[in-house]
Amino acid sequence: MMTNIKRVGQIGVPIKDIDRAVEFYKNLLGLPLLFNTDTMAFFECNGLRLLLSLPEKDQFAHSSSVVYFQVEDIKETYHGLVEKGVIFVDEPHLVAKMGQTETWMTFFKDTEDNTHALMSEVHS
Repeated sequence: MMTNIKRVGQIGVPIKDIDRAVEFYKNLLGLPLLFNTDTMAFFECNGLRLLLSLPEKDQFAHSSSVVYFQVEDIKETYHGLVEKGVIFVDEPHLVAKMGQTETWMTFFKDTEDNTHALMSEVHS
C-alpha cells in the first residue's frame, strides 16, 4: 500500500488556559508565535506548527502526546530553561546509542500539565 504522507505538519497540544500556555511556549521555550485567538495559538517550530487549543468538548480534555523538541546542546538548553523556571521531571540522560550517535533526552512539564521532552543527538 502506498501512502501520500510526506511529513507531520502540525501537532496539537490540549491546554486549559490560553494566556498561561502562550506565555510558557513563547517566553520560556522561545517559540515564535504565528497568531492566536481566544481558544487557540499557533507556533512555528522549524517547519512544524504547534497548535495549542482549548478542548472543544470535555472528552478531548486529556493530556497530549509527548512532543520531542530537538536541540543542539541539551545540557545548555536544560540549564537555561531551569533558570527560567521550567519544571523538569529528570535531568538530561543517554537513552540510546546507535553507532557513533548518542541520543539524549530530558522531560519537562508545561503549564498545562503536559509532559514534553528535549532531545539531542550527539555524534562521537
